[in-house]
Amino acid sequence: MFGFFESEETKKLKSHIANLGALAKIDGHVDPAEINFIISIGTKNGMKASEVRNLISGSDKSEAQLPTNDSERFDQIYDLVEMMLADGIVDESEMEFCINMAARLGFKKAVVGVLVRKISTGVKDGLTRERIKQEAQSFLN
Repeated sequence: MFGFFESEETKKLKSHIANLGALAKIDGHVDPAEINFIISIGTKNGMKASEVRNLISGSDKSEAQLPTNDSERFDQIYDLVEMMLADGIVDESEMEFCINMAARLGFKKAVVGVLVRKISTGVKDGLTRERIKQEAQSFLN
């Protein structure tokens, strides 16, 4: 009811949480580690755990809001990849989802697969988000 009064940032966050929820559901099993990861993203950005759960369950429908700059786009795809890795099993459909989302977020189709794999490898290797972002800049520009 009050969605009209939400800030653009809140709309983007809700859209991002909904995307993470869609990725969690794509393999047919929502792992508790995935739910906890999504809740941590939401609470880190000022949402209540119950709000995050409502978004994931689909009971709170919000309009998709795409990020407006490269840094926000990178952060969203980074979170999606981190989410894909949360349960320790990388399903091919999850990888495809991340690649498709990277394209929908505005990354060039020619680099989305490389970007998703670079983030995935960086996370597995224990690199920081900022380090991975810096390394990704070289082929994103």
